[in-house]
Amino acid sequence: MGIFILALGIAYATTPGDSLVGRAPASAAEKRNPFEGSERAERAGAKLYAQQCASCHGSHREGGKKAPPLTQPEVQKAPAGTLFWVLRNGSLHQGMPSFAHLPEAQRWQIVTYLQSAASRQ
Repeated sequence: MGIFILALGIAYATTPGDSLVGRAPASAAEKRNPFEGSERAERAGAKLYAQQCASCHGSHREGGKKAPPLTQPEVQKAPAGTLFWVLRNGSLHQGMPSFAHLPEAQRWQIVTYLQSAASRQ
């Protein structure tokens, strides 16, 4: 019984490189951002990020005690659909809540902000 519990614990353990971006199914990457390139959506996404995400990920996406930085290459280079999947699904196991309560358009605006901020670095 002890070996089974240990194996189960290892199966659910996370390592520093075990990110939510890497857990998204390949099909998520195919989903396109309807607001890509929209400055209006980027501004709305920045406001939503400040309200919904900054308390954990930092006001400049630098990360914090609760969450990793969103400035890391894996996040910056992730397809829009993958980021959308992460926002929708989260992972309570890793401390990331689901943001499915936000309307789909608002989640896409956050993705638009994240990707536009990444392109300026």
